[in-house]
Amino acid sequence: MKSVAIFRFSPIEGPGYFATFLDNNHIPWQLISIDQGEHLPVNIHPFSGLVLMGGPMSVNDSLPWIEPLLALIKQAVIHDVPVLGHCLGGQLMSKALGGIVEANPIKELGWGKVSVADNQVAHEWLGDLKEFESFHWHGETFSLPAGAALLLSSVYCQNQAFALGIHLGMQCHVEMTEEMVRNWSKVNTAEIAQNLASPAVQPAEAMQMDLEFRVPLLNTIADRLYSKWINALKN
Repeated sequence: MKSVAIFRFSPIEGPGYFATFLDNNHIPWQLISIDQGEHLPVNIHPFSGLVLMGGPMSVNDSLPWIEPLLALIKQAVIHDVPVLGHCLGGQLMSKALGGIVEANPIKELGWGKVSVADNQVAHEWLGDLKEFESFHWHGETFSLPAGAALLLSSVYCQNQAFALGIHLGMQCHVEMTEEMVRNWSKVNTAEIAQNLASPAVQPAEAMQMDLEFRVPLLNTIADRLYSKWINALKN
């Protein structure tokens, strides 16, 4: 099988549990570290799927790799190569497919519940699940591309995930590991402190509580989403 291309935009926002999931399912993958200056591939043909991780930048920033990556996402969709986006990755997908990315009313930093939309597409991805606790780290939000179905929402952000056929874009982070939660909450102490007045922002200590229970539960949700997504991978 061709490798899944995983694009990383920040050293601390790697594939996390998604890499573990691929390894457990014997699916090859290749990390493309944009944060280290690696060049984007010119086309999607060497890859079975495209995966976009998170990052602190905005899709509306004037960065040299954004427009070529948006073009690569469009190319993947045209050729039915499945695309999967996490946070910034979901925003990149939305913008590539004609959506808008703009400031969310408030930042979401830390653990928070998301509810599953009551529509057929959401049921196909998540079964009879009604809600779950996910991890969040964003100040912007995406609109749904034309033809996409809403999958997830939170109290503070309406569009937490969408599906467009075989393509899945998420605002929330289902790829978290215990190490990632601890690392993000330590590295971003200044951002947390500046936003503690927000009802959707947790202190670092609260983010790190009960990780031995929270993270495995989140992994089971990721398993559902990722298991459906890999069914469309190209050989």
